[in-house]
Amino acid sequence: MNNVFLSCVLVLTASLLSTCSAQDEATHVEAPAVLDTTAQVNKSEEEWREALPHMACFVLREKGTERAFSGDYWDHHEKGQYCCAGCGQALFDSDHKFESGTGWPSFFQPAEGTAVLEKEDDSWGMRRVEVTCAACGGHLGHVFEDGPRPTGLRYCINSAALKFTSDSTSTPGIRYD
Repeated sequence: MNNVFLSCVLVLTASLLSTCSAQDEATHVEAPAVLDTTAQVNKSEEEWREALPHMACFVLREKGTERAFSGDYWDHHEKGQYCCAGCGQALFDSDHKFESGTGWPSFFQPAEGTAVLEKEDDSWGMRRVEVTCAACGGHLGHVFEDGPRPTGLRYCINSAALKFTSDSTSTPGIRYD
């Protein structure tokens, strides 16, 4: 009798579990994919050289670095957006800018998560993290883990890689294409 009762309980439990599992599968909805709002900009290096001023081309396309304290935005305090000088993609907001004392514009976070890409950079015998524009791939600078709260990050960006758009301007960014 105990064996029959135990068998019935096991059969009922198994059928309930399989029913619940089937319902979970039927009601499971895939999370929507994150929409990438960054339009890709593809140009030849010759097109970039023709479209950009010399220093912007050196920084954005050749991964160059401007001299500290020489760029337009290291001591710039106007409210607005800092956009990619190559493609106009909004990169950083003035509310995220801070004085790092390095001579380059410094931000503690990008304007939005998809605006920039970060990749390991082992050039010049150093281990750093390079920051590039997600839209055109232009070199912007590097990110370091010595920034202020809330992120603890310092996005050290070349002024030549940026174009500033004030809050009073209705159209953010520029486009060279």
